[in-house]
Amino acid sequence: MHKNKNNIALSVVVVNYNVRYFLEQCILSVQNATKNMSSEIIVVDNNSKDESCTMLKEKFPEVIVIENKINVGFSTANNQGVDKAKGKWILILNPDTVLAEDTLIELQKFTLQKENIGAVTVKFIDGSGNFLPESKRGIPTPKVAFGKLFGFPKRAKNAYYASHINENEIGKVPVLCGAFMYVKKDIYQQVNGFDQDYFMYGEDIDLSYKIEKQGYSNYYFGKAKIIHYKGESTVKNKEYLKRFYGAMEIFYKKHFTVNVIANSVMLVGIKLFFTFKSLSVKNNNCIVKTNNKRILYIGKNDAVFTKIKLKLQPELAVFHQGILLNDIQENHLDKIIFDMNYLTYSSVFNAMEILKNRQISFRFIPPNCSYFIGSDSNESKGEVVQFN
Repeated sequence: MHKNKNNIALSVVVVNYNVRYFLEQCILSVQNATKNMSSEIIVVDNNSKDESCTMLKEKFPEVIVIENKINVGFSTANNQGVDKAKGKWILILNPDTVLAEDTLIELQKFTLQKENIGAVTVKFIDGSGNFLPESKRGIPTPKVAFGKLFGFPKRAKNAYYASHINENEIGKVPVLCGAFMYVKKDIYQQVNGFDQDYFMYGEDIDLSYKIEKQGYSNYYFGKAKIIHYKGESTVKNKEYLKRFYGAMEIFYKKHFTVNVIANSVMLVGIKLFFTFKSLSVKNNNCIVKTNNKRILYIGKNDAVFTKIKLKLQPELAVFHQGILLNDIQENHLDKIIFDMNYLTYSSVFNAMEILKNRQISFRFIPPNCSYFIGSDSNESKGEVVQFN
C-alpha cells in the first residue's frame, strides 16, 4: 500500500462490528489487491467488543482507525470514513469480504473506459462458491418488491435481481450492494452519501437510486469477483428483520409517494411479510458444517499440516502442494483448507466455483495467521479455528 498521502487514488472504507478475524482476512486481501496502487484503508469500528481495534493497532498500524463509542450504524459510520478519506475513488467494503489480487486493478481499468459512470460493483460468491444474486439488483419499485416478497410473478424476481445480465457479464444496473461499492468521492458527496435515516439495510438501495437520479450510470462488472460471506456482518434474527423491513418502509416513503393506494398496499405487505418471517426465524445462527473426516490441506508447510491434523483428528488427511482439481474431484472430501501463504485468491475462487456443488467446506489460512476461517452459508456465522 503506497503511503503518498498527497496523491491517493483509492480510499477503502470498512465498517466493522465484532468480526475481528474476518476483518483481518479482509484487510490482508485488500493490501494484496492494492500493493501497486496509491491507497489507504480506513476502518470505522462501531464499538466492537471482540478486540478488533487492538488487532488493528498491533497488526496494521498503517490503517486509519475510527473508534466509535457506540454503534452508530452502517450509514453514519461509512459517512465518517468517507469524510476522512483522501482518495479520488472510494471503495465501500464489508469486513466479511475477501478480494482477489486483480479485483481492483481490473475495476480501475474498466472505469477508465466509461463516461458518466456512477458506482460499480463486482461479482459476489459466498463461502461455498455459489453466486450471490444480490450482486446486481433493479430498483425495488412497490410492484417489483411485492412480487419478490411473495414469490410472484417470476418476472418480478428477475427484475429485482437484474437477471437480464448474466453473472459473468458487464452491464448497467440500478442498484448495487453496500458490501462492495466503488464510487468517486465527489459523486458520493454530491448525493450526500448514505442517508443516515437508515441504521442498517436499505441505505445501499437509497444511495444507488440517488446516484442514478443525478444522471450517472451504475454498473455491474462480472469479470472480477470477491467472496462475501454475508452472514458475518448480519445477525439473522428478529432484530435483523425489524431493521430490514423498517429500512424498506423508509425507502418507499421517501421515493414512491405518488400513488398513495399502491404505497399503502406495499407497506401493509412489508408488515405482513415481516410478521410471517418473524415467526419462522431462529436465533441460533452459528450453524456450520463440522464434518472433518476427510480433509485436504493445500499449501507447502508441513508443520501447519501436522498441527491441523492434530486439531481436527480426521480419518483421512491429504497434503497437496497446489490446487489439483482432478485429484480433488476424484476423492470425496469434507473440507479443503487453502493456505494463502502459497496460493492466489484468484485461483482459489475459480476452484471454489468449479467445486461448489460437491458439499465441501472451504477454509482459508490468511497469510501469516495461525487459524483457518470460512463460512458455509450466507445464513451462518461461520467458523474460526485456531491451530497454534
